[in-house]
Amino acid sequence: MWDGPFYRVKRDEYEICFVPGAGEDLDEVCNVDMWVTFASGNRWSGTVLTLDEVRHLMDRWKNTGECLDGGYFYCYGLIVREAGIPAMVRIVDDLVATGDYQGALRPLGREDDQDD
Repeated sequence: MWDGPFYRVKRDEYEICFVPGAGEDLDEVCNVDMWVTFASGNRWSGTVLTLDEVRHLMDRWKNTGECLDGGYFYCYGLIVREAGIPAMVRIVDDLVATGDYQGALRPLGREDDQDD
């Protein structure tokens, strides 16, 4: 469901929150920041990109000189085959079910943590 600029998917023990671009077709999303918040308040985040999007970025960087002329790519996130929020939700659900989210995503701490 939409919640301002966020697209949220609620599960019994966690919620996935995506930040797609304004007006972006959810079935076509190929590069999106997201986080998972568990009922415990613990949060994990990452960027989800398709293989095609990674190739597109690296090809563009050949011309801009970024990342050693497109010679490498890095991010804290997940590379997936299929575009779209529905496909990404299935993957996050699997990562949570297997516990692999702990290796694929970055821990953010608890939702109620405050920076002093």
